Amino acid sequence: MYFLKSISNEVKSGQLFFKKLSKTRQLVLGALFTSLAALFQSAGGFLPGIGIFISPLSTAPILFCFILSLPLGIITYILTNLTLLIIQPSELIIFPFTTGILGIGIGVAFYFFKQRLYIIISGAILLTIGIITLLYVFKFPVLGPMISKNFSLSTTCFLFLFAFLYSWIWVELSLAYFKRLKIFISL
Repeated sequence: MYFLKSISNEVKSGQLFFKKLSKTRQLVLGALFTSLAALFQSAGGFLPGIGIFISPLSTAPILFCFILSLPLGIITYILTNLTLLIIQPSELIIFPFTTGILGIGIGVAFYFFKQRLYIIISGAILLTIGIITLLYVFKFPVLGPMISKNFSLSTTCFLFLFAFLYSWIWVELSLAYFKRLKIFISL
């Protein structure tokens, strides 16, 4: 079955390449990913309309940092939140609970699991928990005014299905990226 197949070694080769870099280059790479994540997330506020389609890309830098190195991922996630506090504080409530937590969930899962299904489910569970926290704990209408602020099992199931599909897309995109990175590294 497709979901139970083991992921390939492209991710491991990316991690080994990252470990060979000097500490300075690792920190510069983390700073670059931090700025990219903050810019992508704040695009919704700076570019009304089209920015809504750019802001989900903020998952990618966090995801790639966590795949490359867990400490670098933690630093990048924290620095992205601090950068958003400065340049776009309105996005600070959305990023930690949606796109940021999805990047954490999938990136950390790449370390602990070898099968796609478990990696996808890890990201989907964290994203669902993040959205539910925004909706029902903070009463923040992250999905718009049509979703009730009272807990609903059907809404939660729908959120999990959406999060599963969204997480699956990010897992496949990151695997494709690391396949291309492996070709680039071997040149």
